[in-house]
Amino acid sequence: MAQSRSASPGSSRRSRSTRWSPPALPFDLGMLFGRKQKPGGERLDLGNWVRRVLSRPLQPPPAAEREVEVEAEDEGRDAGNREEVEVGSEEADHLVVMVNGLSGSSSDWKFGAEQFVKRLPGKVYVHRSECNHSTLTFDGVDLMGERLAEEVRQVVQRRRNLRKISFVAHSLGGLISRYAIGKLYEYSVAEESCFNTDKHSDEENVYGGGKLAGLEPMNFIASATPHLGSRWNKQLPFLFGVPLLERTAAETAHFIVGRTGKHLFLSDRDDEKPPLLVRMVEDCDDGKFM
Repeated sequence: MAQSRSASPGSSRRSRSTRWSPPALPFDLGMLFGRKQKPGGERLDLGNWVRRVLSRPLQPPPAAEREVEVEAEDEGRDAGNREEVEVGSEEADHLVVMVNGLSGSSSDWKFGAEQFVKRLPGKVYVHRSECNHSTLTFDGVDLMGERLAEEVRQVVQRRRNLRKISFVAHSLGGLISRYAIGKLYEYSVAEESCFNTDKHSDEENVYGGGKLAGLEPMNFIASATPHLGSRWNKQLPFLFGVPLLERTAAETAHFIVGRTGKHLFLSDRDDEKPPLLVRMVEDCDDGKFM
C-alpha cells in the first residue's frame, strides 16, 4: 500500500511564498532596428544604443549647398515682405489712403483696396498705410499721425501726377488720419470762404481752401472711430457699463496698449494740456484739425 509523503509545515510555507518568474527570452531589440542578432545570445543594451546614436556628431552640409539654402531663405523672406500695398492705374490722379486700426496692419484693407480700383478703374490710386501696424499702434495717436503724414509725403513725392487725396480709415485709424491731416495741411493764399456763392456758378469748382501735402482734399471716411475717446458712456461693451470696471480700464489701459490707451481714455496730461483728443476737436498749436 503506497504511503503518502507528508511535508513539514515550514517547507509548505516556503513553497507557497515562492513566486513564479517567467523565463528570460533571448529576444534582441536590435532586430526592431534592422540589426542582426549578436552571437552567443548577447542582447542589445537599448540605453547604450540610444546614447551612441545621439552622441554622433551631425555632418554639416557642404559650403556650396549651405549658401544656396541661405539664398533661398533670404529670397523667400524678401518676397513675403514685399507685399504690394499700392494698387491702381498709373494715370490715376486721385490718391486714396487707407489706414488700419488698433493692432491691425495694411493687409486689413487688401480687399477694400481691390474693390476701390475695381469700381473706379483708372480714377483712383490706393495706398494702404503700413507705417503703423501691430504693437506700433500702441505708440500714441500723435506719434502715429506723424508717421502717417511722412508716409503720405513720400507717396506724393514718388507719384508726381497726383492731384487729389482722400482718407479711408477704420477705428483707431480715423484718429491717426485726423492727426496726420492736421500735420499735412498747407495754408493756401487762395483760401477764402467757399460759402460765398455770388462769385461762383453751379458749374464751377468752389474749392479754394488749403491743401494736404500739395493735393486737393476730397473725402474723409472713418468707420467705428472713437472720436470722443473710449472713456465712460459704455464705449466698451465687454465692460457691461459697470462704473467700477470702466474706471479701472481708464486707469490701467496704458499698461496694455501704451500711450494709445491714455489717449483713448483721455488720461493724458502732457505739459498740463487738455487730453489730445479734446485738443483735436478744434484747431490748436498742434495742427489744423477737423
